[in-house]
Amino acid sequence: MSSFFLPRLTVIAVLMAGAMSLCPMTAAAQTRPPAKSLPMTLRITIADTVLTARLEPGPAARDFAALLPLTLELSDYNQTEKIAQLPRKLATRGEPEGYTPRSGDIAFYAPWGNIALFYKDFAYSKGLVKLGHITGDIAVLRQPGPYMALIEQE
Repeated sequence: MSSFFLPRLTVIAVLMAGAMSLCPMTAAAQTRPPAKSLPMTLRITIADTVLTARLEPGPAARDFAALLPLTLELSDYNQTEKIAQLPRKLATRGEPEGYTPRSGDIAFYAPWGNIALFYKDFAYSKGLVKLGHITGDIAVLRQPGPYMALIEQE
C-alpha cells in the first residue's frame, strides 16, 4: 500500500472509532432482549374461553397493543360483531380509509373510537381499520351479551 493512502486510512479509522464511542448504546442496552414487534399474539379471555389472535403490523395495531392489558365490556352490534369502547382513540395515520371485515377480524372503528370483534362477515366500512384476526373457534362471540373480556399480550 502506498504511503499516500496510509494517513487517510488512519484518519478514517480514528474518526470511525470516535463516532462509535459517541453512540448512546450501552452494554446493558446491547444485552437487553428486543421489544416485542408485530405481528404480536394476543390472548382474549371471555369467561372460561380463551381465544388467540394475531395483530397486524400497522400503526393502529401498535397503538392498540400499547393499551394492553384491557378489560372491556363487549356488547352485540348489528348481530355481526361485539363492540367495546376503548379508553382513547387509536392512531390511524397511514392506515387505509376503510376495509371489508371478515369473521374473526378485530377492528377499530375510528369515527366512534371503539373496537369490534366480528363474528360474521360484513360490508366495506369507511373508517374501519383492521387490527388483527382471531384464530380458531369464535363461537363464544355469537353468544348473547354483554360480557367482560380480558385482552392481553400472550
